[in-house]
Amino acid sequence: MSTAAVKSAKRTVDILALMTSRETRMTFTEISVALDLPRSSLHGLLTTLVESGWVAYDAGSRTYGLGIRTLEAGNAYLRTDDLPSRARPFMERIRDALDETVQLSVLDGRFNVYVAKFDGQQALVLASEVGRRLPAHATGVGKVLLASLDRATLDRLFNNVKLERFTKNTPTDKAALYRRLQTIREVGYGTDEEEYTIGVRCVAVPIRDQRGQVIAAMSVSVPVIRFDEDISARALALLMTGAAELSAALGYRQTPNGGGQLDRSSSVRSTRASQGLSSYLSRSPTGRRERWRWSSGTPSFASRPRQPQGCLPGRPRTGGGCRGHRPGT
Repeated sequence: MSTAAVKSAKRTVDILALMTSRETRMTFTEISVALDLPRSSLHGLLTTLVESGWVAYDAGSRTYGLGIRTLEAGNAYLRTDDLPSRARPFMERIRDALDETVQLSVLDGRFNVYVAKFDGQQALVLASEVGRRLPAHATGVGKVLLASLDRATLDRLFNNVKLERFTKNTPTDKAALYRRLQTIREVGYGTDEEEYTIGVRCVAVPIRDQRGQVIAAMSVSVPVIRFDEDISARALALLMTGAAELSAALGYRQTPNGGGQLDRSSSVRSTRASQGLSSYLSRSPTGRRERWRWSSGTPSFASRPRQPQGCLPGRPRTGGGCRGHRPGT
């Protein structure tokens, strides 16, 4: 294959990758600037992609977006990848028990990609979809997946990368992120404390294959208005059980010594969840209870002072809260 053909193939892939990463359609100029491509070359590539259905052109707005062929390719991937279908009964069982959103995600570089999602029947549900690609440092499933990597791999992924801030709770310091990942390795689960979307919290656990490698993460996402002590404990316990059973179905066998990183027994985790841990998880990082409303399809919230719901072990309730406890810590 000629050098010119290889260059064209790479540019074509770059165009599709760029459009996949964007939430909105793009103009010709925006694509040219983002990829630093000559206008003459870009015109020919876009013409070919539009004619083949991989890119769609809207004459009214004069913008480009992903075409129907990309949907076909995504569906084909899901048909050939056995993981979402193997995970489905476990995810549906958790969804039915909690009536909350359950998601499955895999790691792609420093991003996590959602490959399965099951919503509950609640009127207020998480606005996300299969195929969504988010920065792993800002999500519960993402941090669980990152925690399975060694330090050298993490350093390569985040070398010269500025961690993007989405909310005031998003970890933007690499050292702080690494400490979070170490905690996840120690306790066996991760959380999203309104770090990507204000008003949404989640608990996530790892899924292992027959080699003991973490290949995915499964989570329960809940609006803060419903994320109380009971739901946090139940979600964590159900996730641990479901993850252990799904991992076993994929061929994983836990070794007597615990089997490595992110591998703690379900009984130990469930016991911790039913004790003071659930009380901690039920607190918003902002120290406030949140009240949700919807505006133009985007979750927003109005806050009112949080009333103490429970105290960590050894910190009995006092008149205004829990002795020795700072809200949100």
